[in-house]
Amino acid sequence: MTTTEPRAYPFASEKLDLDPLYEALRREEPLCRVRLPYGEPAWLATRYEDVKVVLGDPRFSRAAAVGRDQPRSRPYPAGAGAMISLDPPEHSRLRRLVAKAFTMRRVEQLRPRVQEIANGLVGTMLAEGAPAELVQSFGLPLPIAVMCELLGVPFEDRAEFRRWADAYLSTSKFTREQVADARAQLRDYVAALTAERRKDPQDDLLSALVAARDDEDRLSEEELLTMAETILVAGHETTATQIPNFVYVLLTNPDQLAALRADLGMVPQAVEELLRYIPAGAGSSQPRYAVEDVQFGAVTVCAGEPVVVDRSSANRDESIYTGPDELDLTRREAPHIGFGHGAHHCLGAPLARMELQVTLHTLLTGLPGLRFAGSSHDVVWKSGVSTRGPEQLPVAWDRA
Repeated sequence: MTTTEPRAYPFASEKLDLDPLYEALRREEPLCRVRLPYGEPAWLATRYEDVKVVLGDPRFSRAAAVGRDQPRSRPYPAGAGAMISLDPPEHSRLRRLVAKAFTMRRVEQLRPRVQEIANGLVGTMLAEGAPAELVQSFGLPLPIAVMCELLGVPFEDRAEFRRWADAYLSTSKFTREQVADARAQLRDYVAALTAERRKDPQDDLLSALVAARDDEDRLSEEELLTMAETILVAGHETTATQIPNFVYVLLTNPDQLAALRADLGMVPQAVEELLRYIPAGAGSSQPRYAVEDVQFGAVTVCAGEPVVVDRSSANRDESIYTGPDELDLTRREAPHIGFGHGAHHCLGAPLARMELQVTLHTLLTGLPGLRFAGSSHDVVWKSGVSTRGPEQLPVAWDRA
């Protein structure tokens, strides 16, 4: 099925479905040529092992993308100062500054507070009564509240930085001018918060970053502001997207939902399987550029060529998983790569996992008989952004 012209990418998919073309590509053309809405053509890797090579092998560089017309779904590439645009050792230097905030030990210390926030949100839903809109009632406020407390951002500003995050992740929802304006507002906001922390340090991550900048000279001012912006947006977005995704998938797989309700001890493993199964992104990750020729079977990726990977396709690789297109909450096969792989593996993965575990347990115990308010056809889906999931998910539950 090899083609001479690059395929248009991302491939068309509805809701949380994965285009069947991925299966054919994994089998017949695991590295194929694609063209994203912006930037130069690229190779697309779809197999699990190939994706891990591109993400983890030093022969592929993110820093080499700076200054290139990077293949991308959004009008603008990642900024040159962002961690995602760096290779080790510069990437490692910045990552170490924030890594201690996301260690397993620190995350477990946060679990009681996250549980308290989740209980409060469910309590409000119960008090107001069914039906409720899950995204606004629970999906967004939980991770936003957690990130606000961790970073040191006033929770009352959540509506503003949620709007900035939407623009930050826009593919076509906002114009180029609107995106630029939102990014400028976000930068001004973070700069003002940073100035406040210089005057009045607190016990939060932003104060620690300011200290690293001012007292230890381990950050430039540009690196400080870019890192704070990235954490603020990315720190809540994955979880905010996956909470309604998890609920939607469970409600549309009633046998798996019933098994989970019967044994809540399955929650940690269920989170991993849902992360494998659900294609949360609307396309590829950031491109990596080959710094030397790399061979993938019969295909040679030449030095200087970009490669994008599709982690959702890799997580459905039939050579790795049994029945990969089926949701199986008891699955204990190869680890998924929903959080990436290698040096750029998602820094906040432990926090996201813990929040999702708390979410499943709290929703299933606090909202007995959780179900669609109406049917799955009433769900409103996101469009024009780089994440996939419900924008509105009306739910109901049994009365106590």
